Amino acid sequence: MTFDDEKDYIMRIIKEMVRVLFSLILGKQYNSVELPDENKYEISGKKLKDLYTVADNGGINEVENLILSNLDYSNKNDIMAGALFYKYISEKDDEFLLQNNYSKEEILEGLKQLIQNTEYSNLFDIFHS
Repeated sequence: MTFDDEKDYIMRIIKEMVRVLFSLILGKQYNSVELPDENKYEISGKKLKDLYTVADNGGINEVENLILSNLDYSNKNDIMAGALFYKYISEKDDEFLLQNNYSKEEILEGLKQLIQNTEYSNLFDIFHS
């Protein structure tokens, strides 16, 4: 497997994990074209769209720290917001991630941490078995 193949694989895993997580939370088949209104999601009182802007301006780690430390893991909307954030940054190109001291592997690890703190904690294991 080449380096590029590995990155593509990680990106597919991230997208599939988010899709399956949403299907479990929503109780129905989730397709990305049916993406829920992202404007309704917040983490610690901050709109997800605003957190995207912070990440776009170089604050990926800042947003990730906010997510992992302030997320209400009993609130399905919070879980979905965190997952949407990881899906969003997984779509960034390698150059952007490199400029912001971040990687696809870190995105996968962050999503794994998020999922492990939910009632769906075995989801990550399914993808790595």
